[in-house]
Amino acid sequence: MVLAAVLMPGALTGSAQAADAAGPLVDVGWLKANADRDDLRLLDVRNRISGGSAAVFAEGHIPGSVYSDYLRDGWRQPRDGVPGQLPPVADLEALIGGLGIGNDHHVVIVAAGASALEMGSATRVYWTFKVLGHDAVSILDGGYRAYTADPANPVAKGTASPQPVMFKAQFRPELIADRSDVVAAMQAGTPLVDNRPTQQYLGQSAHPAAPRPGTIPGALSLPEGRLTDGAGRFVSKARAAALAQSAGIEELGEGAITFCNTGHWASLGWFVQSEILGRENVRLYDGSMVDWAAQPDLPVTAGGAKAP
Repeated sequence: MVLAAVLMPGALTGSAQAADAAGPLVDVGWLKANADRDDLRLLDVRNRISGGSAAVFAEGHIPGSVYSDYLRDGWRQPRDGVPGQLPPVADLEALIGGLGIGNDHHVVIVAAGASALEMGSATRVYWTFKVLGHDAVSILDGGYRAYTADPANPVAKGTASPQPVMFKAQFRPELIADRSDVVAAMQAGTPLVDNRPTQQYLGQSAHPAAPRPGTIPGALSLPEGRLTDGAGRFVSKARAAALAQSAGIEELGEGAITFCNTGHWASLGWFVQSEILGRENVRLYDGSMVDWAAQPDLPVTAGGAKAP
């Protein structure tokens, strides 16, 4: 990593934060302590949600980063009339390998750290890596904003031209829910967690592509905006547990399905339930309400459970 060469003296001390201690979230201190790892890849996914772009990346980024626009470079694509869906595995393998990321690399995803909405860029890419069977992945808590909060941290300029490598997926369909899974969950009483803003849950507004406002009957509301500090830092495990309990999600919450409109906000909910709280068998309904509401035989209701 280039970052190691430009950090201030002593920045690589603190080996207590060893490489194998990387969790779903890493902070700037971890990044600096592990900057000399040859297997570390920083993936900057800033995009127009927060005013990011390739040009913004060229103006300043964490040294050693590669850039990929979350909204434009193929991380999501339309399918069956629903925008923002998971692309074919082969397309994602080519995208990731083209960024110089291989199966032996630990990926740290860097968003802008501007809002919960924008941090969804990081959680959606994180979930994608997990779906592809790549567990060596983390999110920089607080994003680029947290890194640049300390003016002593070096910032690089210019573009990056990574050497393509081979990336081979081990697809995990068990992390994805479809319509039939949601119907089965409704019948079984499995938690369905709506991570959209409260007004959408209540049917007071809707995504432009959703033909009917409202939510899936029995769904519980845990709005995406509650899952970060209002910017790019995620809530603590204790706070996440309290929010889940207040939303009515069962204490363990195993098997929960998160959803939103097209799977962006739902990735925040999935990340908090699965990766921060450590709950098992959490799935993300990729098509979410745009897919669900387009089926005239499937019920939609104006939110029945009160948001925390």
